[in-house]
Amino acid sequence: MELQLALDLVNIPEGIALVKEVEPFIDIVEIGTPIVINEGLHAVKAMKEAFPNLKVLADLKIMDAGGYEIMKASEAGADIITVLGASNDLTIKGCVDEAKKQGRKVLVDMINVQDIATRAKELDELGVDYICVHTGYDGQAAGQSPFTDLATIKSVVKNAKTAVAGGIKLATMPEVIQANPDLVIVGGGITSQDDKAATASQFRELIAQA
Repeated sequence: MELQLALDLVNIPEGIALVKEVEPFIDIVEIGTPIVINEGLHAVKAMKEAFPNLKVLADLKIMDAGGYEIMKASEAGADIITVLGASNDLTIKGCVDEAKKQGRKVLVDMINVQDIATRAKELDELGVDYICVHTGYDGQAAGQSPFTDLATIKSVVKNAKTAVAGGIKLATMPEVIQANPDLVIVGGGITSQDDKAATASQFRELIAQA
């Protein structure tokens, strides 16, 4: 089980300073969609140059022109790039083909996918690397939880790894560990804490005990 730190509401210098605090405890650093919108793929390049030993995920939430966007994110140094599960199969295939060519990974974000089981099976057959259950900010505010959907995905996929994101905190980690995803994505559960290093260390300990 890997730990991914999601950065959303910071600029490049703030993001680098934050990752410095928690680097020993995380596997992947995510350049969130708001940062990509505000700063562009320069943020991905800057993070990869600052932390060459960490994997960097570019949360592009690709919906079209999959091959091209994967190529550009790869050039910036992204190891993993996201595409929306609601995208056309041709877009997903374009992402997978280009990612294989570039030696990168594709993570599918299942936000707003209605038939989770059917779509996860299709995505698995298309050759994606990760399928991520994502309870977005608006869903979290309405009290939604990702764990039922995660169990559904795990029951149908044969090759893809699973990931979970959306409001995960130390208090919900026992439930996460029980669900046993391959990748745990944490944002505010670390970034909003006063002692980010101590919190990230506790996440890492819980994962190690799983």
